[in-house]
Amino acid sequence: MTHLAKAKFWVQLSLRWRWLLLFLLSLGGVTTTLFLIPEAVIAAPGSAITVVDGLLISALRSTAPLLFVVLGETLTQRVGVINLGVEGQMLVGAMTGFAATVTTGNPWLGLLAGGLSGLTLSTLHLFLCLVCRSSQIASGIAVWILGSGLSAFFGREFVGQQLNHGFSTIHTPALASVPVLGALVTEMTPVIGLSIALSPLLGLWLYRSQTGLTWRAVGESIPAAHAMGINPFHIQCQGILAGGFLSGLGGAALSVDYTLTWAEGMTVGRGLVAVGLVIIARWNPYLALPVALLFGGSEALALRLQAVGAPISPYLLGTLPYLVSIVVLMLNHRQSGQSGGMPDGLRSVFDNTT
Repeated sequence: MTHLAKAKFWVQLSLRWRWLLLFLLSLGGVTTTLFLIPEAVIAAPGSAITVVDGLLISALRSTAPLLFVVLGETLTQRVGVINLGVEGQMLVGAMTGFAATVTTGNPWLGLLAGGLSGLTLSTLHLFLCLVCRSSQIASGIAVWILGSGLSAFFGREFVGQQLNHGFSTIHTPALASVPVLGALVTEMTPVIGLSIALSPLLGLWLYRSQTGLTWRAVGESIPAAHAMGINPFHIQCQGILAGGFLSGLGGAALSVDYTLTWAEGMTVGRGLVAVGLVIIARWNPYLALPVALLFGGSEALALRLQAVGAPISPYLLGTLPYLVSIVVLMLNHRQSGQSGGMPDGLRSVFDNTT
């Protein structure tokens, strides 16, 4: 076998198993980070066992809200539209979901209200981009700022309140005796299970259904979609609204299921991180879960290190999930190139900003 043939073989193998490598990276990244942190940090009042114990379920709790947003933005970008306003949609969803849960006492209604509020705010992005033909980047920033302001204004009376009736954990007596899996499943909430199940379901829909093929065709080339008899305007509207609903759903999951409280600006950049994670996941719903776990696992690790009294600034520990996301994004860019996996319809968005 020639050197060129060997190189082609390894490239094809790496592409074929990329999803598995990303999954292993997300699960093993937290453990690896433990060894990268100085021994003095872990040897604080707590122990390494205390930090690692239950880390996976904590990572999944942190991952679930972000995973909804990553999946939503994936669908939006698949139809050739980018929405930087997901941060504002998350905030509106978090505030509305928390308010609805406090008012009705039903977290499921809170989750639905959060999703609908995110969808409603996304209609502004739809109008500006598809009807007014304004810059998608500028429109997204406007939606982000508007969502931040609206959530802060209408959520004032709910600041500091705590939910006592969030989602209960899943009770599965049949799985309780299964080692590792049983303990993990019994500590999960329905929101975590829904977010995990949504990733492969959306992947199957996008790659194995006629409607999913239509969405991908619009994202690749609007003129080609027109030639096939497809109405790109309707498809792009659906993509933006679906992304808005899932972004609001992620915000509601953050306040109603993860933190059980509401605070102004509580998303702390998760929406913008989600946009970057879509690139790392290569616009593929199947890869959304392992990629979102990179952020969720890092955040859970940082919180646990603070809980055991690690002698390091909590502000520095708070940067860990964002630092991990940036590093992985840089490595992904270097490995796959600037546009690897990007729908062709998105190229014009970025070309028009230069």
